[in-house]
Amino acid sequence: MISVSKAMLPFYKAIANRPAYAAEWSKVVKSGDLERMQKLLRLVSPSLGDELGTNGIGYFITFPFPRSGVHFTNGTTIPPGSVRFFFETRAHRSIARSVLPLYRKLASCRTFALALARAIRRRDARVVARMIRLYVRTPALKSVSIESSGFALLFDYKFSKYPYRNLLIREDY
Repeated sequence: MISVSKAMLPFYKAIANRPAYAAEWSKVVKSGDLERMQKLLRLVSPSLGDELGTNGIGYFITFPFPRSGVHFTNGTTIPPGSVRFFFETRAHRSIARSVLPLYRKLASCRTFALALARAIRRRDARVVARMIRLYVRTPALKSVSIESSGFALLFDYKFSKYPYRNLLIREDY
């Protein structure tokens, strides 16, 4: 979780602070152009972009840890089945601004990251939600859930027709 958070910080900062970059990112998510996504990612974080995907309504960036057989995936998406080829820049920028404090904390405080990981392993949804809500402080955050040995944050903005999920999940292979 720590290394994934560190790697994702420059990307979330770019989405939050650079409107033209965020608009271009939304465009390539909707088009499914993985090559262009890779180029955009590498503009802000050269270490990102090897394993990524899109479903036209969101994106996923996967970080393999080969020796352990573990992969972490981070991304933002509209829940499947709602719409096709739609991804709002405004919602994505709002999410990026909201999650930046959480990812900064995960990247910089090993104690916090380990405590969150323990709560996730124990399936203690109440503790996980409390820890995350300390740093994601927006009324648009509607729920925090434990999912695939990680967490999923559901955001619902008044200006958007669709909810969005920000995920940081662990997948064992």
